[in-house]
Amino acid sequence: MTENAPIDVTAKGGALAAAAAGRFDALPVYKPEIECAPREHIEAVQLAKLQETVAYAYERVPYYRAKMDEMGVGPADIQTLADVRKLPFTDKAVLRDTFPFGLFAVPLSEIRELHSSSGTTGKPVVVGYTDDDMAMWSECIARLVQMAGVVPGDVAQMAFGYGMFTGGFGLHYGLQRLGCAMIPAGSGNTERHIQMIEDYGTTVLVATPSYAMHICEVGEQMGYDWETSPLRVGLFGGEPCPPGLKAEIERRMHIVCTDNYGLTEVMGPGVSGECLAERYQQHIAEDHFLWEVVDPETGEPVGEGEVGELVLTPLCKQGIPVLRYCTHDLTAVHTGPCACGRTLARMDKVRSRSDDMLIIRGTNVFPSQIEDVLTGIEEVTPHYHIVVRTKNGMDELIVETELRPEAFSDSFETMDALRRRIAEKLKATLLVAPTVRLVEPGGIERAVGKAKHVDDQRAK
Repeated sequence: MTENAPIDVTAKGGALAAAAAGRFDALPVYKPEIECAPREHIEAVQLAKLQETVAYAYERVPYYRAKMDEMGVGPADIQTLADVRKLPFTDKAVLRDTFPFGLFAVPLSEIRELHSSSGTTGKPVVVGYTDDDMAMWSECIARLVQMAGVVPGDVAQMAFGYGMFTGGFGLHYGLQRLGCAMIPAGSGNTERHIQMIEDYGTTVLVATPSYAMHICEVGEQMGYDWETSPLRVGLFGGEPCPPGLKAEIERRMHIVCTDNYGLTEVMGPGVSGECLAERYQQHIAEDHFLWEVVDPETGEPVGEGEVGELVLTPLCKQGIPVLRYCTHDLTAVHTGPCACGRTLARMDKVRSRSDDMLIIRGTNVFPSQIEDVLTGIEEVTPHYHIVVRTKNGMDELIVETELRPEAFSDSFETMDALRRRIAEKLKATLLVAPTVRLVEPGGIERAVGKAKHVDDQRAK
């Protein structure tokens, strides 16, 4: 590829080829006036919007007015971005305690759409969107899908379920805003998804990474040739995507896979997205979200590039403004320039949460640590299951990992040696000795929605 040769980023593999060649000029940017703006301009925009948001929440949401009065802080006290630390934190319990509309800043007559979390552990979190909120949401999505190499005219197939979950509708609206044709296929019926890809010329697949892997496997079983399929981009969300799983999907489906990040409480998907330069970080839509990274124990800020809990303040939400939302997601944020040309800060991809830590015999264990070890073992697939139970009064950690077909053997000695090798690698990382179970190929259930990797059977 010559330095100034034209690059067709709409061809299969074209966007990745441009990125690999450093030709980021060939990749479009949705809103360069903010995505590539100087840091001083970005921070000035954030401060103006933060001041407006705080005044708006204080005036319209009794909960925030009472909390701020109790803390002795008013809208006029917000003079710098650092002054956000004078404001109260918000967590999921606040949204549940004010269920359903206690944090809304506008009457329902101005709300155009309601969404909620699953509510599996109590009352659901309910959020509402005004017309302006919907426009902001779709713009954030349009930005992140363009970062991933999606262009107007692409045909996007939705494998998220539609309903109160924000993911399906959020990506749907943003892709349409960019100028893509949407196929609202929904979740499930995997063979039908594969047939649609072939029949309709689908170029973009929206799914959880675990379900995308399942679609890949089913297609291979059907004899479908992914290398010649029209599909070229996978937009993943809804659950973490370990690097090993992403690399395997890219290799077997011959597509570029990118992650995006968001959560219902602050908007839904669209908070940040992955460009093709930094494959393990995501640009934050900073003109719409003010980020902080804090020590989850003390709430105090950590240094740039240090891992802590992500705290988000949406800067433009009208339906339900939220101040300093504690996500419980652990990440680090970097403000240095990116090779793609964007100046928006980048957050490391969220691999773990402060509240998903398992304490096993006094030792802290994160599922992401187990993922990372298994990714480095070529005999097993990306599919795994973790069971924690009490046995003889002691915590027992069981890791079930699925064998690749070529690694399966009838020899007990071979399989036992592999099992012991995996157990030793896990113990060296976790500092806890697990019980490892090897599962036959295809033996771990595939998830259509979010994959559930952990089954903690200990009494709460």
